[in-house]
Amino acid sequence: MILRGPDLLVVRVRTDEGEFLVLPGGGQEHGETLTDAVRREVFEELGLRVQPRGLIYLREYVGKNHAMHRIHGRFHQVEAVFHCTCEDFSPIGGGRTTDRRQVGFEWIPLEKLADYPLSPQGLGAIIAQFRQDGAASYLGDVH
Repeated sequence: MILRGPDLLVVRVRTDEGEFLVLPGGGQEHGETLTDAVRREVFEELGLRVQPRGLIYLREYVGKNHAMHRIHGRFHQVEAVFHCTCEDFSPIGGGRTTDRRQVGFEWIPLEKLADYPLSPQGLGAIIAQFRQDGAASYLGDVH
């Protein structure tokens, strides 16, 4: 989660099922710490240098249990999502290795998160809770 004032940075993703928004990030490489993976993935996708801070949530995604089971039937991932700070947003968009389904990025207002197709569902409430008490949440198997 990267904030700039009252706005949240999201990545727009396009699949056969449509477009939706996700937080920047990606997969961890073997031997890489979670925070190193966050730094690398955000830099690759968006060209930004971030500093991971507190853990916001852990989420599991078991593909066979959700709408995209046709293509994710054997897919199971665990996501660790961190609050990140960034001192310089000027290089945004300069990522050199975007995800193949990534079609852009945008800033969306925190107070209107419910109006956007965010994944996972309920992301606005999760972020609001974290901003209120600073405690991380375990979301379980959600999409």
